[in-house]
Amino acid sequence: MDAAVPNLADRFEIDELLTRYATAIDNRDWALLDSVFAPDAVLDYRSAGGIAGGREEVVAWLASVLPMFDCTQHLVVNRMVTFDASGARSKAAFLNPNRLTVDGGAWLFTVGGWYHDRLVRRPEGWRILRRVEETLWWEHPMPGLPPVPFPLAEALDF
Repeated sequence: MDAAVPNLADRFEIDELLTRYATAIDNRDWALLDSVFAPDAVLDYRSAGGIAGGREEVVAWLASVLPMFDCTQHLVVNRMVTFDASGARSKAAFLNPNRLTVDGGAWLFTVGGWYHDRLVRRPEGWRILRRVEETLWWEHPMPGLPPVPFPLAEALDF
């Protein structure tokens, strides 16, 4: 039983980490993302029509595109976490309703899929070292997007 206790604490911290990500994104709190992503993180949002790159580049991209939405609500659920010698892996479902204004009217763009994360424990706590967003579906895509999401650009073997 004692061997399971550290995993419970780690699991709780990882759960908080994934919630902190959603909170930072929805509140447009870009500084809070410093407590989510490791400084050397590599992030891939290409399946959603975004970019892949290092933390600074991707956070700057998020800060430039997310303000187009009147509001967003990132729900990160069904979190599966496995631990290994180098940290942990997480696969978490997401549902993101996004509201924007198109031609003077409200437009609701809803997206669902998986976040695939490689997590590391650093002195300051758990951080996302690698993330690949796997966008599975979207409904009512905003102008300029295709009717279905982009395929994953790479295998998920991290």
